[in-house]
Order: sequence, then C-alpha cells, then structure tokens
Amino acid sequence: MWPAKMASPAASGEPKPAGQTAPKLSATDLNFYYGSFQALHGISMRIYENHVTACIGPSGCGKSTFLRTLNRMNESVRNTRAEGQIVLDGQDIHTLEVSEVRRRVGMVFQRSNPFPKSIFDNVAYGLRINGSFDRSALGDAVEHSLRRAALWDEVKDKLNQSAYGLSGGQQQRLCIARALAVNPEVLLLDEPCSALDPMATTKIEDLIFQLKSSCTIVIVTHNMQQAARVADFTGFFLLGRLIEFNETPVIFKTPAKKETEDYVTGRFG
Repeated sequence: MWPAKMASPAASGEPKPAGQTAPKLSATDLNFYYGSFQALHGISMRIYENHVTACIGPSGCGKSTFLRTLNRMNESVRNTRAEGQIVLDGQDIHTLEVSEVRRRVGMVFQRSNPFPKSIFDNVAYGLRINGSFDRSALGDAVEHSLRRAALWDEVKDKLNQSAYGLSGGQQQRLCIARALAVNPEVLLLDEPCSALDPMATTKIEDLIFQLKSSCTIVIVTHNMQQAARVADFTGFFLLGRLIEFNETPVIFKTPAKKETEDYVTGRFG
C-alpha cells in the first residue's frame, strides 16, 4: 500500500518522493482570515505530482479551509483574506486568472451536488463553459470522464436522464467525472465519502488509487482509516496549524509530535 521508494525525511529535510524535487503544488507561510478570525496559521506544505496527500484533524481544525485556499475557492466568501504564497508549477496562483486556477485545480465537495440537469449535461458543463460545443467531441469527452470516474458502465444507457435519479455514491462519482472532464492537474476532495455507505466508499477509494496515475490528489477526511488506506502523505491539522506532515505510515506508526500520536490513537478528537 505504501509508496516503495521515498526519500528519507531525515536525509532530505522534508518528506518527498524519490526523484521529485519541485512540488506540483505548495503552500508557504499561509495565513487565512475570516474577518478578524485567523483560521490558518503559517501553513507550509508541499504536494507532489501523482501522489495522494491527506489532511486529517478534528472538526474546525482548518483542514477544509486549507483545501479551499488551494484553488482560491475561499475567495467566494466575503470578508476573507489570505497571506503567504500558494504556488502551482512554479507560479503563484494569485497571479493567475481564477478561472484558470479552478480549471487546473478541480474540487469535489463533501456532499454530492449534481446540477438539475441530465447525467450527460452535468459532465459536459465545464467543457461548454470552456468553449467546447461540438456534440461529437462532447460525447467522447463525457464518456472518457465517466470511464475515469468508474461510472460509465452504470449510466451509459441513461445519459439523458436526470442526475438526481442516481444513488448517493453514483452522484458523488458523477461530480468527480464532472471535475475530471476539464482534465485538472490537481483534484481536491473535501470529505468525499462522509455521506456514503461502506460499499460506495470503497468504490471512491478504489477510484482514488486509479486516478493518481494521471492526477495529483489532495483529500480532506475525518476517517483516519481512509487516510491510511489511500494517502501517500498525511498532514495533521490542529487549531489552524499544521502540527506534522510526513509519509502516511510515519504519521500513523511513529509520529514525531505528541499531539499527532494522541489524535491517531484516539485519545482526543
């Protein structure tokens, strides 16, 4: 389950995959405020290409706020501000058009939120927004996205039916397909399985394993077993601070910080 070839944190000064030097996405000294309330305090984290990075921690610890800063989603909330730097492939995301950031860094939310449209139109939505109108090309792209989301075989005969007719797990995979349709380089998953039953959760976790070969993934989860199963790296958040970040087996087996050990062993949280 764990990545086979990782550089030693002690040798490199930071946890990172062997052979990768520059992260795909990184935050440096990131502070975030809701009005006068500081939700994030000096977060620095490097997220590497084609790996899964999990953010864990108790409710209200800042992990979802952090996730939403990575594609500027928090800018939709009034009276907020960010300080520090978030870099995508060497570019500060605040120097890019927000539409470009959100195309390159897609997001799937805690509860599935299909549009009141057909299954086909849900997946095609982002492509149309970005100027793809040819029906044949759209059809190919929709099928490709549904296949990537492991949903094609279940919906291929009802593409013109309402997305609301799908089960909860299918709706969440549809939302993943919708995010994948514009070929994001990074996919952010905010508690994607919290409202799903164990069988649907297993399908999403299997999907994460498949997707990381073509997409960098960051997942927020309250489920520590899920983080242990799917993530290559894990960051533990507490009270708006990143307490510890390392390879996932280190976080769960030999954490360096007492707060991390207390959380993963169930002593609090």
